Amino acid sequence: MQKNTVELGCGLIGIGRVWGFKESAVPSEEQALAFLDAAFAQSIRYFDTAPSYGLSESRLGKWVSGLKPEQRNEITIATKFGEHWSDDDQKPFVDHTFAGLKKSLDQSLARIGKIDILQLHKTNPTVLKSDDLKRAWEYAQEKGITQLGVSISDLESGKIVVDDDKYQVIQLPFNQQNTAFEPIIKAATQSGKQIVTNRPFNMGETVNKDQTKSREALEQEAFEFILAQCFNGLILTGTKSPEHLRENLQAFNEATSSII
Repeated sequence: MQKNTVELGCGLIGIGRVWGFKESAVPSEEQALAFLDAAFAQSIRYFDTAPSYGLSESRLGKWVSGLKPEQRNEITIATKFGEHWSDDDQKPFVDHTFAGLKKSLDQSLARIGKIDILQLHKTNPTVLKSDDLKRAWEYAQEKGITQLGVSISDLESGKIVVDDDKYQVIQLPFNQQNTAFEPIIKAATQSGKQIVTNRPFNMGETVNKDQTKSREALEQEAFEFILAQCFNGLILTGTKSPEHLRENLQAFNEATSSII
């Protein structure tokens, strides 16, 4: 079987807002920064965030500000625009107007600094074809962002992105319970795009539902299922626990070895 060129990355929704199959408290800032330290120490080099992840961007930005220049050069920071966060309502909302996208990007740059990958969030085919989005991408490139991507949730959007050369990255959910985007993974891989899969454990349901197997075994099976797609890119784990991340990494490494 072909060996995948896939890394494990961290999706940082959990350090910014309540999320997941088993909702739990958002960590304190001190705990969030300690988690990021632990992730870096465990060789995680890809961090995915978004404005709609609540406190996530600001916490990531604070952590990044403490890195040495050579450490910052080692990591990739991906964020998004299109879905925003309301401090008043404490919930996300969607705004794909040029003004909304521009404001969101400016805020993300202020929080994080350099953005390596910018993705459109909560997309749909109409937005992908809009003049507002075209202007927003041009603005992003003026700000020095060279890698553009889309986080998709429907097949039609996926097909549009696969055929559009300006996009280098496609993020999508894929796991044992959700295989809808398998054809998009295959087509995007053939087009030379980077695939970023999220929700490998179906928001935690996979590793909490089956009591007949160990958590470690369930994680390894979940990773093996995704890696069997033979793509280039990343799998994002949404954990906020250093211990669970260590467990995830072990399962990921064992899964990677098992499919060689």
